[in-house]
Amino acid sequence: MDVARAAALDRLERFYDAVPRDGARTEDFGALVLFVRDGAGWPFYARPRPDATRTASLADVTEVRARQRALGLPETFEWVHEHQPDLLAVARSAGLAVLEAPLMLLEPERLPEPGTLSDVPVRVLDPGDPGFATDIALRRAVAAVGFAHGGTARGEAGPADRDAALAQLDVAALQEEATRIVDGRRISVLAGTPDEGALASGMAMRVDDVAEIAGVATLPSARRRGLGAAVTATLAHELRADGTDLIFLSAGSEDIARVYLRVGFRRVGTACIAEPAAVI
Repeated sequence: MDVARAAALDRLERFYDAVPRDGARTEDFGALVLFVRDGAGWPFYARPRPDATRTASLADVTEVRARQRALGLPETFEWVHEHQPDLLAVARSAGLAVLEAPLMLLEPERLPEPGTLSDVPVRVLDPGDPGFATDIALRRAVAAVGFAHGGTARGEAGPADRDAALAQLDVAALQEEATRIVDGRRISVLAGTPDEGALASGMAMRVDDVAEIAGVATLPSARRRGLGAAVTATLAHELRADGTDLIFLSAGSEDIARVYLRVGFRRVGTACIAEPAAVI
């Protein structure tokens, strides 16, 4: 591994550990740390402890899973494969299914203008806008529909499904997103037209000069119009303008990674996300 890539992955590791700490307490289990959210909101996960001197063992994983079940939390684990290469086999031996997601880093000189990627306008959510709360709800509703119909293929789900999803949103999660945008730790964007409304969305989480772009989603009926790429580019430009030095993301598949290649990202590693294997 070259020096620059290793340094970038070290910065990402510190970012991953820092992001949940302002909204969760921690519990240590051997070489793992479990983040437990205080109050309502999206649940966190377990990760390797930054100061651990060994790879997490099967016993560590089993103990964390028991604690997650006791707390009513999803049995999820996240880590960067290049930092913990032996954890993949341990997780699988514990009966976990592991998504190996391309971990991608922005090369700023290759970042295109959003308008060259799609003719649908993308806007950054503004706390000073009277419709700010509604925009946050729309962002999350688009994401809910988009991720419920994964992949990049066009489909039937569209604006009606988005509007139906609004009623199912977690109010605490909406409030948390608003707070994070106001204090500068999060940027959220929407892409859409006056006739169709919100069609795609995304957000970025920021800690100091490192940010992760996440939650990029497009309604299936609006796919293949360059919206995911335009949303990603808009977020990257906004982050760069605010002085963010290192911008990364994890792609859910190789097909999705190809979208991000168009926006100037390159693969630098693998983000592993583990959860119990589905029972057939």
